[in-house]
Amino acid sequence: MRNATHQFAKPRLLIVGCGDIGLRVVEQLAPAFHIFALTSQLTRFPALREAGALPILGNLDHPESLWRLSGLAETIIHLAPPPNSGIQDRRTRNLLRILAQGGGVVRRLIYVSTTGVYGDANGSWVHETTPIDPQSERAKRRVDAEQVLRTFALTQRASLTILRVPGIYDVNRLPIERLKAGTPALLAVEDAYSNHIQSDDLARLIGAAVFRGRPQRIINACDGEELKMGDYFDQVADAYQLERPPRLTAAAVKEKVSPMLWSFMRESRRVSNTRLKELKIALRYPNVASFISKCPLVPPSD
Repeated sequence: MRNATHQFAKPRLLIVGCGDIGLRVVEQLAPAFHIFALTSQLTRFPALREAGALPILGNLDHPESLWRLSGLAETIIHLAPPPNSGIQDRRTRNLLRILAQGGGVVRRLIYVSTTGVYGDANGSWVHETTPIDPQSERAKRRVDAEQVLRTFALTQRASLTILRVPGIYDVNRLPIERLKAGTPALLAVEDAYSNHIQSDDLARLIGAAVFRGRPQRIINACDGEELKMGDYFDQVADAYQLERPPRLTAAAVKEKVSPMLWSFMRESRRVSNTRLKELKIALRYPNVASFISKCPLVPPSD
């Protein structure tokens, strides 16, 4: 009887960094997997349980707290961001160190990285085969995570899918406060291309990668729309009847925004999403306008 129960038990899946996107993934995959979710906050336990996951308390900055993860799950979805400084992702390194002690249990890894690893392409198209050129410490930490994950997957004979993700948007992730504050955008002739993916679409892509992701494969998880950053802000402003942002020169904008915001604004690239067809998922929102047209007319409040 014990063997029969084990034979029909759900496979185990661990989500590391189970925030908003992670909860959406849990709701999708709970029927097919027994899901564990690593969190450093006890206050997150009720929401994780309600979504269908079993919370595990641990902190990627404190490897001694991660011992429960060893040998726990065959599939790992890694959504946790790197630390805020340095060029190495110590959190991913701590995670992989404990997973390596599991005796080869891990068979599949999904890592959500960033299209920031491509750096500034001066508005040109980038593909998964485009050489990376990280220009900020933030992007360099993501490159470090990708590299150590590749090494781990090859050593452990696990399948790794890396999803490179651009700006994530949703009703509660639109630049409403930025528009209300009158933060400037770049003049059209100097403006940079930005890239996007809607929250539900990203969660669906992550779920699809669990079942259909090819081994040691990189996929740009974006909508593929050619949209400049200022035009994106204009679309949101018009939808919510807010003032469009003032358009200034690059030199003027750099003086008025934070260094982190400027690091996003100065990099221009158009990101190809042709490999998405491998995951056999049609995006619900192939562009920002298709989402905004269905948004509430009242701007979301923080």
